[in-house]
This record gives sequence, structure tokens and C-alpha cells, in this order.
Amino acid sequence: MKFVMTAGLALAAALSTAACSERAQNETAEAANVTAADAAATTRNATDDVEAATDNALNDAGRALDRTGDKLENGADRAGAAISSGADRAADATGNALTRAGEKIRD
Repeated sequence: MKFVMTAGLALAAALSTAACSERAQNETAEAANVTAADAAATTRNATDDVEAATDNALNDAGRALDRTGDKLENGADRAGAAISSGADRAADATGNALTRAGEKIRD
């Protein structure tokens, strides 16, 4: 009888230890799942942040290139206008000089 009681207590202790171990394993697995989910969320957030920063940098660079192109175009327009104006003045001066030369020849 004593052996049966001891065996019963040993069996009960073994079952409670097994149940405790299973519970501990479940809790450990749940903690691992939470940690993995946190790591995945952190990675997604970091990826989103890098993507947003890259988009902003590319947009800023595009705007800077647009402004540079506008400045070059405006400079070319002003240079063209200055050349045209200078050519007009030179043509006028040449025409006036020829007119005066013609008048001197007539006189």
C-alpha cells in the first residue's frame, strides 16, 4: 500500500512537472512570437522611414535641378537678348556710318 501511495505521488508530481513544463514552453513560445512580431514591426517602420527619406531627398534633388534649369534658361534668354540688342546697335551704327560716308561723298 505504501508503494502504491508513493508511486501515485510520484506520478502526480511527474504530471504536474510535465504540465508545468508544457505551460512554460507555451509561455516561452508566446514570448518568442511577441518578440518576433515586434522585430518585424520595427523593421517595417525602419523600411518605411528609409523609403520616405529617400523620396524626400529625390524630390528635393528634382526641384533643385528644375530651379537650375530655369536659371540656365533665363540666363540664356538674357544673353540672347543682349546679343540681339548689341547686333542691332552695331547694325544701326554701321548704317549711320555708311549714310554719313555717302553724304560726304555727295558733297
